[in-house]
Amino acid sequence: MPARPSNATDASPARPPDGLISHAVFRTMSETDAELERFAWLGDELAVAIWRRDTEVAETSYSKPGHHTLSYYMGGGYRTERDELPGLYGAPERLCTLPDWHESSWTVRGPLRFLHVYFLPEHFTRRAVVELDREPREITLADRTYFEDERIGRLCADLAGMSWEGADGQLRANETAHETLSHLLLSQSMPQHQQRVRGGLAPVVRRRLADYIEANLAQNISLGMLAQLACMSEYHLARMFRISFGMPPSAWIAARRVEHARQLLKTTEQPLQQIADACGYADLSHFSHRFRDSVGAPPSRYRSIVRS
Repeated sequence: MPARPSNATDASPARPPDGLISHAVFRTMSETDAELERFAWLGDELAVAIWRRDTEVAETSYSKPGHHTLSYYMGGGYRTERDELPGLYGAPERLCTLPDWHESSWTVRGPLRFLHVYFLPEHFTRRAVVELDREPREITLADRTYFEDERIGRLCADLAGMSWEGADGQLRANETAHETLSHLLLSQSMPQHQQRVRGGLAPVVRRRLADYIEANLAQNISLGMLAQLACMSEYHLARMFRISFGMPPSAWIAARRVEHARQLLKTTEQPLQQIADACGYADLSHFSHRFRDSVGAPPSRYRSIVRS
């Protein structure tokens, strides 16, 4: 029986929007007797949904969904268990992480209401360089069932309780989702199931380049500068950088500038021109244009939303 959309005012729950996320978990839930209360596309290939289910007993299986899922139980679940872990039951405020590679079967009994956050492996692992000093390809999300984490649980509750409607609501939800992923990286990451990482930059060179970029965001940073710092040709630096950072140098620098601007807008009273200068933008107009393209709101609007 397909999911029955409710009359929620947020983004239409009929189907997920086109994008890189395949939403296998979303499709699996839609093929059960679960009711989709709310669904929203948050930008940045992030999505969020709230599901409700009440069944005497039913089986649900997931197989290598191709994207990560964070599940937060909002109500019920006391008799729902994962078949691979019999006797371990759900409850409100308990969390599950379902990585892109996982397979599982679940026996669902009784009422259950939960939040799902859908995100790509790249959302999780690109933080590895900055927050864990690790290569993105070295780690993945752990497969965890019914654990508790006060900070992640609070963020999930906040996300479930806020509006996802309109540009402002989606931006606030996007910020909360990103903060949640950072906490997941710190507490629920694990080594990739693969042989020793080959190719790419040596760890000391990767750290040298990452530190140099962070310290010089206000300056012009060229491929030649980075190649000289790494003691290799521009061609080889570009290739090795992409392997170790998960994206080309230009994209990494652009992303770090936007992230630095976001932090300054959230935590300081600096004028927009000063922030533009600190992040290496040619002028205020260029800053506003690039920031809007990346975040979905101009800098001034972003500041008012995240600090309200």
